[in-house]
This record gives sequence, structure tokens and C-alpha cells, in this order.
Amino acid sequence: MVMSNSFDTLSIRPELLIGVKRLGYSEMTEIQAKALPPALNGADIVGHARTGSGKTAAFALALLQKIDVSLRVPQAMVIAPTRELADQLVAAIRALAVGLDGVRVLLVSGGNSSRDQRDALQAGAHVVVGTPGRLLHQLQLKRIQTKCLTTLVLDEADRMLDMGFEEEVLGILKYLPAARQTLLFSATWPVSTRGLSEQIQRDPVMVGAATLLDDDVLRQSVVVCDRDYRNLALQGVLAERDPVPTLIFCETRNQCKEVTAFLRSLGVSALALHGELEQRDRDEVMVCFRNESARVLVATNVAARGLDVESIRLVICYELSLDPETHIHRIGRTARAEASGEAVSLVAEGTNEMGRLRRIEEHMDANIERVSGDESGAGNLAWWASPWRTLVVRGGRRDKLRPGDLLGALTRGVGLTGDEVGMITLTDKRAWIAVNTRVAQKACDGLNRERIKKKRYRVHLVGGAG
Repeated sequence: MVMSNSFDTLSIRPELLIGVKRLGYSEMTEIQAKALPPALNGADIVGHARTGSGKTAAFALALLQKIDVSLRVPQAMVIAPTRELADQLVAAIRALAVGLDGVRVLLVSGGNSSRDQRDALQAGAHVVVGTPGRLLHQLQLKRIQTKCLTTLVLDEADRMLDMGFEEEVLGILKYLPAARQTLLFSATWPVSTRGLSEQIQRDPVMVGAATLLDDDVLRQSVVVCDRDYRNLALQGVLAERDPVPTLIFCETRNQCKEVTAFLRSLGVSALALHGELEQRDRDEVMVCFRNESARVLVATNVAARGLDVESIRLVICYELSLDPETHIHRIGRTARAEASGEAVSLVAEGTNEMGRLRRIEEHMDANIERVSGDESGAGNLAWWASPWRTLVVRGGRRDKLRPGDLLGALTRGVGLTGDEVGMITLTDKRAWIAVNTRVAQKACDGLNRERIKKKRYRVHLVGGAG
């Protein structure tokens, strides 16, 4: 039975309830109800829960509970495996801390200049969130004070180890006080993660949310195909469906790139996310997926870890994972926040993938529906092309740009209608604007000529189909 309680039953400072209520949270999720009481009492925690379970709020509320706003020094540190996840954690912690006047949450990760981060650290922060390599670097340079640090969080600890960050994590720990609370959260629980917990935690309380998936909201199926016709089977899966935000998991970088190229050749608005991409390119890919100028994201496991995209309606496993828990984590990317979703796995007949499928079914205690793959080729998939393209403006919040400034430049200056402008995303140095494909070039050329707040910015187009 899923535990569900009101946040009002917790012994937390009233200022935190302001953030909770503003975010629309009324009752705790299972992992929150299990983790928050012992965490608020100061216990070390091992939290085992899949993506979308609400674990971020569980550790964020616990660490914010202890923050002394009058001391503008780091009192909590959160380590995440990727910059994307670190960005999301910063936003989530800030949102929950909205009632704590003066709390400063700082991102320390790649993609931002070391000098800027140095200046920000010197200005003071209460919570530091970052990736292992950059956090260790700043600690080695003695730019992060740790004498007042009381809470350490490791989020997505299993993927942190998968990505080879164990040495950096252990290096970070050498700079932190021994008398601290350590909260470790992981979607899966392999031997390596258990070993890390034994090294860095003291008598942790083990809490977990159910990993079983809700059949009422997630429809699963397996497409059985010939090993040499996997691409055609994938084409058949998409041909039978209306375009929705779709995530395709691949086992390797090369496979990821090949599948993306194949889909783009059919007219699908698809982009790849893998470990070879530079951080700026990763950011661009994720913006295009979130604003729907890319309808399909083809990703490797590690690259996709930490994605926070609520709108994914279809997950396709191009090849089954060797690990049943990894498979559950993959398909758990859809049917989130009580929305419905679909998960389709391609399985090559007569291969060891059939054994993987049996292990997954045993782990889930369920039989997954088998269907025959359409390997005839379905022609192009033109309806999977997005109606949006993305403009990249080389200016952002540091230039005092706001969404209204960009929207005004496109409507009043360039002549677009409001319906022809979609999502606007701002970061410190960049702005991304979704515009209708029909007017994308007009918008790009026009913004390159227009002055925005008396200044011209370089603008270019990304995204699109093949």
C-alpha cells in the first residue's frame, strides 16, 4: 500500500510549507513519506526510488530545514552526475526555498566559466549543487568553505559510479566534515552503490518506493523482429502512432547516432543525446526536445540519466538492457505525474535478447504483450516532423534579456504573430526561442537585423527534421 500523508504532519519550518504549497504539493509521495521523517531527525538515508517518485523534494526539504540563513557559507552540498540534473536540482531547491528569505543556491558545474563560479562562491552560498569533477576542482582551489557543512546529498548515485566518478566523489569527501548527514539516492541498487554507501554513511536508514509500474497508466508491449530488420521494426512502430514526445534508448553511442540518422532520413524531427556531445550541444538538444522542435530524442542510458521531461508519452527501447532494473528505469520515463504513457521494446528473435526479456518479466512479475514487428518499411514519416524550429540568440539573462523582450522583437519588430512563437528558454548567456517552421528563416533574419534593448545579437537556427 502506498503511503500518503500531508506535508503539514511533518515537523518542518513553516517557511518551507510556503514553497510546498506554491508548487501545488498536497500529499507526500511514497518515497517522501518514508524518507523525510528520519532525514529530518538527522539520520543518514539510502533512498531507492525510480525517476519521477518525488525524491528531490525529500532531500531538498531535509537539507533546507537545517539552513541558517544568517551564515552565508555552504551548509549543504548536492552532487549530481550530469549538468542537466544539477540544473534541475538547483531550480527545484530554489522553488522549495522560496519562503526562506535570502537562501542562496549555487550551481557548480561544467559549461560555466571557472572564474564566474569563483566570484559566485566568494559572494557566498548556503547550498552548493554540482557535478563531481567541478566540485572537486573548486574544493582543491579552496574556493568552497566546508567547516559549516552539515548535509551531503548524492543523487543518482548508481549512474555517478557508472560514469566513472567514484574517485572524484571520494576525493570530495576528504574535504568535508566527518560529522555530517549523508543522503544517498539511487534508482537502482547494484553492488557498487552498496559499497559506496558502506564507505561514506553511518547506519543509514534504508527507504524505498515501489518499483513496480502501474499498468493502468503505462501500456507495455514487445515487438519481436528479425535482428537484421530492427530499423524497419522501429519505423513500423512510429508509423502506427501519432507524433508525441518520444524517447528512444540505445545501448551504445554509435547505435544512438545511427538510429538518429535513420529517423532523420525519414523526415522525423530527431536529435541524439550521447556522451560525445559538448555541454553546449547537450543543452541545445535538451532545449529543442523540451520545446518540441525535436519530437524524438535518441539517447544512451548514461546521457539520458537525470532528464526531467514530464511530457514524454512514448519510450522505445531499441535494444533490451542486460539489467532488469535499468529497463524499469527506462520505461519509467513515461507515465509520470499521473499521465498515461506507452513503452515499446524491440527484441530480436533467436538472440540472447529473449533471455533478457524473460529476466525482465521475472523481475517485474509480469508477462509483457508480444506483437509482430512490421518489417515491410512504412515509407517516410513526414507527420513526425515538428512544426517548430529553434532560434538561438547569443545573449541571455546577463544581458538583462527577458522573454517579453524577445517576444516583442519578434512580433512588433519582425512581424510574427503570437501563435507563431512558442516556448522561450533563457540562460545566463543564451536564449532559445521556438518559432513556427514556416516563418523560421524570416524570424532568424529579422532578429539578426533587429535591436533588442538597443543592442544587436547574433542569431542562428537549430533543430528541424532531416
